[in-house]
Amino acid sequence: MPADLAVIGLGPYGLPLAQAAVAAGIPTIGYATGPEAGSLSPAELRRMRSTGFRPSTDPAQLGRVRTGVICAPTPRGADGELDLGQVEAAARTLAERLRPHTTVILESPVLPGTTEDLLRPILERGSGLRAGRDFHLAYSPSRTDPGNRDHTPAPRVIGGLTPACTESAAAFYGRLTDKVVRARGLREAEAVRLLETNFRHVNIALVNEMAVVCHELGVDLWDVIRCAETKPFGFQAFRPGPGVGGHGVPQDLTGHASRGLRMVELAQQVNERMPHYVVQRAAALLNEHGKSARGARVLLLGVTYKADLADQQGAPAHEIAVRLMELGASVSYHDPHIPAWHVLDRPVPRADSLYEAAAAADLTLLLQPHRTYDLQGLSVKAQLLLDTRGVTPTGAAHRL
Repeated sequence: MPADLAVIGLGPYGLPLAQAAVAAGIPTIGYATGPEAGSLSPAELRRMRSTGFRPSTDPAQLGRVRTGVICAPTPRGADGELDLGQVEAAARTLAERLRPHTTVILESPVLPGTTEDLLRPILERGSGLRAGRDFHLAYSPSRTDPGNRDHTPAPRVIGGLTPACTESAAAFYGRLTDKVVRARGLREAEAVRLLETNFRHVNIALVNEMAVVCHELGVDLWDVIRCAETKPFGFQAFRPGPGVGGHGVPQDLTGHASRGLRMVELAQQVNERMPHYVVQRAAALLNEHGKSARGARVLLLGVTYKADLADQQGAPAHEIAVRLMELGASVSYHDPHIPAWHVLDRPVPRADSLYEAAAAADLTLLLQPHRTYDLQGLSVKAQLLLDTRGVTPTGAAHRL
């Protein structure tokens, strides 16, 4: 069966797109750009195969599709900038097989200007074709919400190099969602992702700072949020936590514009301090109960970056574990999605029985409230429970 679509990169952006495409009846090739190729379970792979999905490691297959969507990850590099290496590699692979009239769309998180200034030259040099004349080029910010069981497709924003590029991309996404929003151009569409990601991080930083201040004032922040979210305008509820993980990297544009986004830079500083604050709270709780962090048995619950996912990208659990170990604590963990976990190149003991482990631990830290956790039962069994997500019954645990 010939494929209409090639999804290049099967990580957190490409896999949801491929799943949506096959659900819409679009024959799809999935071309992995890294180790994410194995992220599909055998059962899910069989189901997708039955509806027109073909995983492939043969780059020749990329030259047989009408639409190629680059979904390669762009993690933060050692210098704090987005690492575009996988995007560049995917573009070079596609360019060598690019045919006239193909629509090429970038979904990876990038800064404004990347599609035109980086992706376009690679595609044109490798193919000998001209973007906007021989093939269509567009950007659409990925809008995935991992773990969300509501499968209603989100509206898609499209920005093309030319109006014809925009319409070609809009025709593709119109097969996946009822609403397509046309941006003025490539840079506007790229900036949509920048705004959406930074909006999340800035608002999480605000409630994280509120959590610290409210604890000092003896104020129940969770009750404050519960009341505030009844306001029907001008407020959107965000909740504090032990840190911010995930694949959406905030960017303050320093070095890319005449002035950076100072609020985003401050938000990053606040959010990056949260693991340290969690460990401070943990040590203080132990002291209040006549125990020292040194030698204390600490159980970490949920070490992924989001509940009910197996993804550990940027999860604050790693830094929290390191800091606890530096204080001399004996750290173990429980997570139904993570069968083995290493910190500082050493395996962290995994608790087999959750309740027994919580009862034996001097302190249990709830970092991620997976659906399988019985929070009421956990609060009864644990000697001392610090809930960093505010999900346990009121009065059943200490909250962040």
